[in-house]
Amino acid sequence: MNYFNPGFTWYESLFAPTNYPETLAAFPIVLQGQGANAPFSNIGGQDNTWVQGRRATRFFINDDLAWNRGAHELRFGTNARILRLNDYDFGEGNVPAVTYTTLPQFVYGVASTALETFPVSQNQPFNFINLDFYVQDTWKVTPKLTWNIGIRDSFNSNPANPHAEVARLNGSFARINHDLNQPLNAAIQIGLKDLFASTPLAILQPRTGIAWQFAPKSVLRTGFGVFGDILPGSVADAIGMNPPYVQTFQGGLLGTVGGLAVAPGVPNSAVGATVAANQAFGSGFTRGELSCAAPRANRTNCLQPVALTAVPDGQLHAPYFMEWSLGIEHQFGGTISVRAQYVGTRALNVPYLTQVNGYQTVCQGCFAPFPYLQPTDPRFAAVTQFSTGANSHYHALQLTATKRMARGLQGTINYNFSRCMDTVSNGGFLPFSAGGILSPLPGNLARDYGPCDYDIRHNFNAQYIYELPIKVRNHRLGYALNGWQLSGTVFWHSGIPFTVLSTPYSENGSGIVQGGGPQFATVVPGVPLYEHNPIPGVTQPGSVQWLNPNAFVSAVDPSTGACYGGDGPQNCKFGDLGRNALRGPDFFWSDLDVTKLFSLNERLKLRIEGQFFNVFNHPNFGLPSIVLAGIPGKPSTQTGFGASTYSVSPPTGLLGVGLGADSSPRMIALHARLEF
Repeated sequence: MNYFNPGFTWYESLFAPTNYPETLAAFPIVLQGQGANAPFSNIGGQDNTWVQGRRATRFFINDDLAWNRGAHELRFGTNARILRLNDYDFGEGNVPAVTYTTLPQFVYGVASTALETFPVSQNQPFNFINLDFYVQDTWKVTPKLTWNIGIRDSFNSNPANPHAEVARLNGSFARINHDLNQPLNAAIQIGLKDLFASTPLAILQPRTGIAWQFAPKSVLRTGFGVFGDILPGSVADAIGMNPPYVQTFQGGLLGTVGGLAVAPGVPNSAVGATVAANQAFGSGFTRGELSCAAPRANRTNCLQPVALTAVPDGQLHAPYFMEWSLGIEHQFGGTISVRAQYVGTRALNVPYLTQVNGYQTVCQGCFAPFPYLQPTDPRFAAVTQFSTGANSHYHALQLTATKRMARGLQGTINYNFSRCMDTVSNGGFLPFSAGGILSPLPGNLARDYGPCDYDIRHNFNAQYIYELPIKVRNHRLGYALNGWQLSGTVFWHSGIPFTVLSTPYSENGSGIVQGGGPQFATVVPGVPLYEHNPIPGVTQPGSVQWLNPNAFVSAVDPSTGACYGGDGPQNCKFGDLGRNALRGPDFFWSDLDVTKLFSLNERLKLRIEGQFFNVFNHPNFGLPSIVLAGIPGKPSTQTGFGASTYSVSPPTGLLGVGLGADSSPRMIALHARLEF
């Protein structure tokens, strides 16, 4: 038997203010305060993020052939997908984002940084081809033993830009020539179609599984498989924004192109400096002008540093994962079955991003591994290194008990005890939670090894239906009391992990420049990590305290912006807490439904129903909103730290899900419905 399924989809989803030009005419920049001493909120909102969205076209063909021959069920097939993604985020940042760190800087209009992006086009298309071929045999070895074996071969094309507007370094950032006298047009390859130098032609994925009925009503199942994965489309956006097709320049005190004034169009404007740098870069790159960092550079025509994303050396190591399981299922009687299963997963070559050209302006030896005052290659601004070396491990014991309807009771109970550890979560590009850490410190990927962002150690859920055993013989009384039914759900799981960080350095506008990575806080030995009672001067009205603020110390004193204990290598260093070392609150939720069907006549029935969402009215609080540590004993540096300010969205609700606190309290709904 052959199954042939072709298809086509297209969609467009673009977002921007209704009248974007008028919005920018009112205020042409985005002004943002940064650091602990910034006095005001942002001005200009998110005007530097528009236009956003995507046009997407997708063709797919699925063709599967099934052939039964004796004890074998053979399957062959192919899945072909052709995608064209046209993203509209290349122009994000072409509205300048200007920052300041102190009130005097705001008053006198002095910019710490002024960041502006200059794209060739607001959007760029990329083409993707995914081809899968598989063969599989399900062999009935004996009436009680079934063996499934197969292999899949995947081809994921090198993402291609039909306009040949891809630019990238000759190799990874660590491997290129860092000679400052080498022109940028010799270091950056242009006019390319493919994102990567090379991608694998084939990704082989063997799989096998066994089902064995080793005893009456008892089955053992086990299996192992290799599964390929594809890179997210956002990889094309990141690499597609490399110069000379997209340039980003940073002016201001901490910038690389000069300028001091916040406002555009005034003398010594930081925004004007970025515009001038872009104009000079556009003409100078083609001529082979040297970077301004080169000793032999012509200071009049030299090129200012530019940001880019680097790709790995040679052939891309495609991400894949292995999964294995061993489970036993047994049936008791005709209505109850139980299953116990071990599941393991290991993901390899998971993508991640690292800021590899950062530096710090605090002191010699401070905040290692960032060098002092000058980046690794001053020809470039921020350099994001794309790599595929992260990994993860998952192990779980899964228990399930199911009872089919008998004697008025039906239900299912599930419990998982699991452990998930990785160096970067959720594919390395999209954070699972607001505090998710995706980018490690340069050369320190192993430092981020810890619980996955979604590591839930204990997870329990249950669903049930129970017909109340009320059998009143009196006709009138039985009409009211007989036939009531209870049903409901129960959800409980342990808290998800999160990280406590140090406050970033900000004194006198100094700090880490062009760098990223988690700046962990340090744990105070012997002090309890958690405190659930309000703390004077720390816990704010309307919040629930979760962490003990005196158990963590920041490398930087938030009240001064300088290193706690004085600036020096012994104090200005990242802490030892580690990624996802803390746990948030547990989650508990239960719904109850009470219903009865009244028969009015042969064709007409009345259903009475009462629904109780969150029947125990249990609050479920989210992760702490402020996780930047302060200084123990100084409440002024710990205000709001470690406290939850919101409740999480429930799995069910009268108003739907995704509404957070709006649907968290107990809600009761009464229904009366005629059925005919």
